[in-house]
Amino acid sequence: MKIAVIGAGTMGNGIAHVFAQFGFEVSLIDVSQIQLEKAIKTITKNIDRQIAKGKLTEEAKTKVMGNIHPYNNLKEGVSGCMLVVEAATEQVEIKLNIFRELDIICDASTILASNTSSISITKIGGVTKRPDKVIGMHFMNPVPVMKLVEIIRGYSTSDETADRVTELSRKLEKIPVAVNDYPGFIANRILMPMINEAIISLHEGVAGVEEIDSIMRLGMSHPMGPLQLADFIGLDVCLAIMKVLHDGLGNPKYAPCPLLVNMVLAGHLGAKSGIGFYKYSPETKEVSVAPMFCN
Repeated sequence: MKIAVIGAGTMGNGIAHVFAQFGFEVSLIDVSQIQLEKAIKTITKNIDRQIAKGKLTEEAKTKVMGNIHPYNNLKEGVSGCMLVVEAATEQVEIKLNIFRELDIICDASTILASNTSSISITKIGGVTKRPDKVIGMHFMNPVPVMKLVEIIRGYSTSDETADRVTELSRKLEKIPVAVNDYPGFIANRILMPMINEAIISLHEGVAGVEEIDSIMRLGMSHPMGPLQLADFIGLDVCLAIMKVLHDGLGNPKYAPCPLLVNMVLAGHLGAKSGIGFYKYSPETKEVSVAPMFCN
């Protein structure tokens, strides 16, 4: 069975890894050859970790990597695929343009799924002639580790499409959980306001970065504090999701914190840029609290 993943970033390479590990032929598609090469290296490194933990064998690694086929060309990559999972950047127009093109070049029977964490599946399906075959398939990061897949039905998503994607998720040994198509769905409608409130608390001087994260880790049993989690998600992604919530629900409680806006404008995007609420040293792997120049 052949599937395609569009976008070779953090989420895309993780989704490709998992499908390939469970025997699917995977087309991993990205406009950047550099990003594709980086994705293959990341998948290889993550599989080596699985081998070190006794979860995979070297023989299995060969099979998994043999199931992944990188493409720069969208039409070639999606040819013959029964499912396409879009995992491009969390920007509405980019996703809509991808789905417009997919609707033209994919077989009529192909299911088109989005890994979007907040953007309306109904809106995405509305730019195609197959809204019944458009669905949200929101994996959690890191994809090879996290069990949840949030399954989002758009207004026109058919029962058949939802059932097939749910069953596919189970074949990946994931736990699919169905939700309806409203801004932020469930995962980010609850998570992002919490992260935003942590940033507001920092912005207002209620507590520092380490204090806020320590309280949530030690007092609420969160594996990672909200500010460090925001860094790993990407502050630009957090901001984009808060804007979706604010615009879609029209409630001022979802307004993104001005500090979050300023940090994104400054290019302090978290772990991927090397600095966010924490500083990240790729050489030493050290993590330290970043200086806040303007709260």
